[in-house]
Amino acid sequence: MNILFIGGTGVISRACTQACLERGDKVFLLNRGESPNAIPPECHHFQADIQQVEHVNALMKDHHFDCVVDWIAYTPAHIERESALFRGKTDQYIFISSASIYAKPPRLPIQETHPIHNPYWEYAHNKILCEQTLQRMDDEEAFPFTIVRPSHTYDATKIPLRGGVTSLQRLLTGKPVIVHGDGTTLWTLTHHRDFAQGFVGLLGHPEALGQTYHITSDEVLTWNQIYHIMAQTAGVEAHLFHLASETILQYDKEWGDGLLGDKAHNMVFDNSKIKQLNPSYEAQIPFAQGAREILDWYQSDSSHQRIDLNLDTLMDQIIRDRTG
Repeated sequence: MNILFIGGTGVISRACTQACLERGDKVFLLNRGESPNAIPPECHHFQADIQQVEHVNALMKDHHFDCVVDWIAYTPAHIERESALFRGKTDQYIFISSASIYAKPPRLPIQETHPIHNPYWEYAHNKILCEQTLQRMDDEEAFPFTIVRPSHTYDATKIPLRGGVTSLQRLLTGKPVIVHGDGTTLWTLTHHRDFAQGFVGLLGHPEALGQTYHITSDEVLTWNQIYHIMAQTAGVEAHLFHLASETILQYDKEWGDGLLGDKAHNMVFDNSKIKQLNPSYEAQIPFAQGAREILDWYQSDSSHQRIDLNLDTLMDQIIRDRTG
């Protein structure tokens, strides 16, 4: 197939780009070419800013794609712009939404029909508005869309701990790390290569039009387990400092909003819908393996070990305040 990725060099999209290339698709990437992640030489690259509509229109003039995947749309305005650019130039437009949009607390396991509502987190709220915009377009003009809702998808560079490298380094040096609640909330981490194997089955599939899918691992862990697995992989002991999400919100709005709107709730997914469309999909990479990849990446270069000093200082302050 001829596939266009708007973006294509991020954590999730990079793995999907590779999966498409491996199965023989012709992959085009449209981006500014400013990502530190290299564009695979097998890809056809349109170097452009998607906001420069006239330039993009000129580049797309003689092209038609079996599928266009938008990895970087976050607001309804983005959806309106992209739909105008690619209407009539693709048989399928895939919007990457987010599983954070599901109403909380959810009934487990979460299915795609679960109500969507997230008043805490602006990112999730905007994704909801994007989905509603696509539904309206479909009602008005049969726009050929598919919606995908990833949950917490990671790779070796996107460490699924608060602040990434900052919390990892605290673990490695024996400093306490802050974990919301009592750490027993159920959570789903999905390795980006696993996500890609589920995702490619949607591309160009006529039954996916007008449909919504989440794609996650079936491995379920508590946040305590996530931190302990990471520490065990590094051969250290995890010192966890548990704190209510509402208290964290008092210190850091962005951190607190992300907890109350998402991570402070049990999130376990029913993947039967994607497996019906893509029967070969089965997540294979447990977090124990992912943690090993993370540690290898961290130790491979000193530039990978730069922490967020502000977050590190904030964690120290919060712990001091709460321990007297």
